[in-house]
Amino acid sequence: MRTPRYRSIGVDPATGKEAFVVARPGGLLEALADAQALETAAVLVAVVGAVLEAGEASDLELAALVPPLHAALDECVGMIVADRE
Repeated sequence: MRTPRYRSIGVDPATGKEAFVVARPGGLLEALADAQALETAAVLVAVVGAVLEAGEASDLELAALVPPLHAALDECVGMIVADRE
């Protein structure tokens, strides 16, 4: 049985606050959270790729990218694991 976990479904444009859900496997909210995770990961890949390609970022600037990259990777791996259960 899967352990429930909080999943982001995006940011409320009116408040700027991120919305989280504990989604039922195979449900609509899980699909929304999966789509949000994949969109976030795709944006991070584009941003990090552009930063690395420019080759002008400092070590401190590159280090600032690690936490969001880790979070996106963790979310994507969580989706893969959930699909296998």
